Order: sequence, then structure tokens, then C-alpha cells
Amino acid sequence: MLTSRRFLPSISHLAAFEAVARTGSVTAAARELDLTQSAVSRQVSALEEQLGVELFLRERQTMRLTLAGDGYAREIREALRRISSASLNLRANPHGGTLNLAILPTFGTRWLAPRLGRFLAANAGVTINLVTRLSPFDFRLDSIDAAIHFGHPHWPGAELEFLMSERTVPACSPDFLKQYTISGPEDLLAVPLLHLTTRPDAWEQWFASNGVSFESVHGMLFDQFATAAQAAIAGLGVALLPTFLMQEEIRRGDLVAAVDREMESRERYYLAFPPERADYAPLAAFRDWIVAEATANPAV
Repeated sequence: MLTSRRFLPSISHLAAFEAVARTGSVTAAARELDLTQSAVSRQVSALEEQLGVELFLRERQTMRLTLAGDGYAREIREALRRISSASLNLRANPHGGTLNLAILPTFGTRWLAPRLGRFLAANAGVTINLVTRLSPFDFRLDSIDAAIHFGHPHWPGAELEFLMSERTVPACSPDFLKQYTISGPEDLLAVPLLHLTTRPDAWEQWFASNGVSFESVHGMLFDQFATAAQAAIAGLGVALLPTFLMQEEIRRGDLVAAVDREMESRERYYLAFPPERADYAPLAAFRDWIVAEATANPAV
């Protein structure tokens, strides 16, 4: 059901309000919008009258947002951004449709990107825009159609389609392995360990799966596998890395197993998407494709 038109201000009123709210000046807003100062002032006043709420406190030559106006400005700014983004996507691809996909950086660059050509070749006209997201977000507040998720099968407000499992291995540089005496899993407690912030208990899981008792596990923190892998290659420590994402480094010999003990991660990879977008044609096509691709190219 559409919202009453009484609560749907014109874009020109909202644009004027957002510009004044952001710049704190009618003059600056007028210059940005290529309008006169009086025109901007009239539009802001008309918006306040329509809403029945005071959005600004007028103080001499300045305008300061009220508490209500500040909250409204943040929401309107995001709404205008989404309208602009939707219009840009439509203009760039008026026939095939656009899929905005959130990816995990290393998974996106190492596994997904090399395969995307096959999807685009089979779905002429569809455009995919990739953005990075490291953790779940609210689909209602973002212009994202779907996301690659690693974790447990839980994402509030989203459906999840299973893609694949993964296996990890403690990896380091060959030179690092020469510096330390490592003959079994327990020996890794005495060497520098590299941790991923999005998987804070990964090392604890690995030690537990290998029957190693420990009090605590410390080490350097990284927010992405790519940087953790480079740190391991540079000899800074041992990183617990997914084997399917590090095949090239392992093949070249830049990384070797510190201990030959792989572990299947408890978490899995999923495609997450809001239920109301499930029938959106570009998303439906991508969902079918990536599930088939993951089945044909499993990580374990």
C-alpha cells in the first residue's frame, strides 16, 4: 500500500533540505543546486509546512538542524542516494537489469571474479556491480540485491542458499619453517600466529580439533585473507588459510603447510538475499548459476 501523498514531499523540496542540512548554509545550497537563495528557503519552508515539523533553527545568517531535522536528514540523504544509484544503473543498462552483489574480498577476487565471465556470457544484458561487505547488514537499508556470506546459516531478514564448505591449513613461508622447530600441532603454540578479525576463534577451533590444550591464543590481527597471506609469505607468522583460495601461492611454493593438518571449517559459504528480491530476474539467474558453479567446483 502506497504511503499517503501528504507524506511524500517533492524531490526538489527534499534536495533543497538535504543540501542545506549538509552544508549548513542556504547560500552554499543555492550555489550547489543552481537556484536562488530565496528559492531554496521557500522549498525548505514548504517542506516544514507539509510535514508539520520544524527542521531548522534559524539563527541570524545560519540554519542549524533541530534534533528531528538531524535524524530526518540522514534518512533523506540515504534515500536520495539510492534513487540516484537506481537511476544511474537504469541508464547504464536499460534492458538487461542490474545485480548489486556484496562480496567477501578474497572469495570475490580469487573464486568468483575468474568465473563471472561465464555468467555474463550466458546472461547477455545483465550487469553486475560488486561491492565489499565483511559482515551481514540490513538489506532494507542498502541498495544490495544479494551477498556472499561466510558463517552459520543465519542472516536476519534474508534467505540463504548453500554454496560450499571449505578446508583451512596452517600456512607459512618456507623460510619461516626453517626458523622454528615444528613437528606437531602443539608446536604452533610457541610461534607467531596470524588471526583474521572476522574469524576470531578459528585458531582455537583448529587446536581443539587436533587435541591441543591451550589457555589463550594471541597474535597479529588482519581484516582480510589476502593481507594475512602476504604477512605469512613475508615470514611474520603462521596463518590459518582456506586452501582453495590460496592455491596459487601454495603451487608456487610461497606458502607451505606448517603442519599437515587441514581442518574443515564449521561455517559455510552462502548466497544471502532478501525474500522479496527472490524473483528478481538477474538475481534468480545468478542464484542458479552460482549454486551450479559451486557444486561443480567445490572447495573441499
